Amino acid sequence: MKTRYIDLIDQTFYFPQEEFTLEDNELQFHGVDLMELVEEYGAPLKFTYLPKISDNINRAKGWFQSAIKKNKYKGKYYYCYCTKSSHFEHVLHEALKNDIHIETSSAFDIDIVNKLKEDGKIDDKTFVICNGFKRDQYITNIANLINSGHKNCIPIIDNFEEIGLLNEEIKGKYKIGIRIASEEEPKFEFYTSRLGIGYKNIVPFYNRQIKDNKKVQLKMLHFFINTGIRDTAYYWNELLKCMQVYVQLKKICPTLDSLNIGGGFPIKNSLAFEFDYQYMVDEIIHQIKLVCEAEEVPVPNIYTEFGSFTVGESGGAVYEVLYQKQQNDREKWNMINSSFITTLPDTWAINKRFVMLAVNRWNDEYERVLLGGLTCDSDDYYNSEQHMNGIYLPKYKKEKPLYIGFFNTGAYQETIGGFGGLQHCLIPMPKHILINRDENGNLTKKLFSEQQKSEDLLKILGYND
Repeated sequence: MKTRYIDLIDQTFYFPQEEFTLEDNELQFHGVDLMELVEEYGAPLKFTYLPKISDNINRAKGWFQSAIKKNKYKGKYYYCYCTKSSHFEHVLHEALKNDIHIETSSAFDIDIVNKLKEDGKIDDKTFVICNGFKRDQYITNIANLINSGHKNCIPIIDNFEEIGLLNEEIKGKYKIGIRIASEEEPKFEFYTSRLGIGYKNIVPFYNRQIKDNKKVQLKMLHFFINTGIRDTAYYWNELLKCMQVYVQLKKICPTLDSLNIGGGFPIKNSLAFEFDYQYMVDEIIHQIKLVCEAEEVPVPNIYTEFGSFTVGESGGAVYEVLYQKQQNDREKWNMINSSFITTLPDTWAINKRFVMLAVNRWNDEYERVLLGGLTCDSDDYYNSEQHMNGIYLPKYKKEKPLYIGFFNTGAYQETIGGFGGLQHCLIPMPKHILINRDENGNLTKKLFSEQQKSEDLLKILGYND
């Protein structure tokens, strides 16, 4: 009977995989020796493998270019990065190497845009798509950006008052988009998204506030659904409803020439993950073209705002199993030297799955366990609800340290977890390593942030002036 951890993985999944390989009984991620990383920096640690960001951007660009060619589609494609997924400079600098555009969500995002312009990473030709509910400072920052000459800044109108507010502060003509308030999945708690303007209200809104407004040029219709891009009847039905609004508007608004289909590409959350990205892109382009041809209107340029897909698969976290607690006949708790609530908050908040694998000891026998974090909170755990079925790891042995890795964690976890701030139960935020490759393909490593110290937290709390 095969009882080794490597046998379990091998008989359950196709292994090795593109990003995961085994070298001397230890896991490698995109050729990064994770145990070497632990030996150099210690654990817990988080890391970002920057080349994966560019890789995913160019994969998506390739799918859309292929679909445009296959369908003889006459519109252009623009890749935007959704900055709220990860605002870090190293992420934006890597993403912007690839001739892309950006989408913002709040006032401070525009300050990042201005800094990127100062650094020469973007220019006035870069599209800046401004989403979100716009309070005074966001309106002012958008207006200042447009007034400074950035004509490719497109605020996406989220409610009926925003055009009036923008008109007061923007000096000349400017472009806008309108966000559709899509209907949520039937099982959702409410029927319609709080974001955007309802399907039936968009054409009347255009006639009332935009048609005769000489300052405003409607450029884009924005469509996004919370579940993301999935091959479901719900997704195709919402896309079709969006297209009906688009063609209605296009017939009365010649300047409308772009459709923003938002983000929502899924990312790998287990070794069994399968998703036919090319099929989905082909079908989206095909459906958009069919509707436009039937209604005899030109096809729109296509914009996407991929956030998690851009940066998610670049991130990872490595923990050490400190101790095992046998709480009853069936439950063994492996206690990690950090907290899930603080370092991977989506596992706690929305039961999000990440790829989880042992980093070392792959030739050892395995056992079924639960994983617990260090906080004194009953919700600080990772179990079979978040993971696929059960969690199996090499057997705990006090004399043989065990390290585990969570992968594809690069989107949202730092901002939701409050990077650099207070952590639940004052468990310190782990160190963060940036991993890149030089022009010869050799790995480079850089410490981005140290593990939090007691004095860092005491200062935030007001104990140290």
